[in-house]
Amino acid sequence: MKDILNTLLGLLLGLLLAGLLWLTTRQPSGEAVSLRPPPTPAPVFVQITGAVVEPGLYQLPENSRVSDAIAAAGGLLPIADDESINLAAIVQDGAKLVIPKADFYTAGGQGSSRVNINTASLDELDTLPGIGASTAQAIIDYRRQYGNFQRTDEITEVPGIGPATYERIADLITVDG
Repeated sequence: MKDILNTLLGLLLGLLLAGLLWLTTRQPSGEAVSLRPPPTPAPVFVQITGAVVEPGLYQLPENSRVSDAIAAAGGLLPIADDESINLAAIVQDGAKLVIPKADFYTAGGQGSSRVNINTASLDELDTLPGIGASTAQAIIDYRRQYGNFQRTDEITEVPGIGPATYERIADLITVDG
């Protein structure tokens, strides 16, 4: 009797293992599940003006910060009032960011709102966007050799200053006393 029970138990165990093997190796039924890519966040459009190198309209990723918008616009001008800007604020779609000038450079401030290219020092000229120390020195050298500028656009005659640089600084310079 014990032999018959062992045989039946072995047979049942064999059938169970065969059933499990058949279940795990057969082709799955139904349709395969296709995964969609995660949704792409919509871009944010921000207009940035004021004391930045390249004012304009910029497309930024969702949840971008004011600092990202400023970086997209080429960074702050040296005359920017960076103390009044919250660089960590998240920009909203359709927002307009106006980067203010420091009080020293505004009409109501202590200084002039423009740099006089006929009288400015090397350090003052160096504050203009696209004008480094060597170009500032070239402006001073040009002034010494040819005299004062009569019009602001004459600055394009200085080696190293082309129309693109002039466009960036045109609103920041003057030849008037």
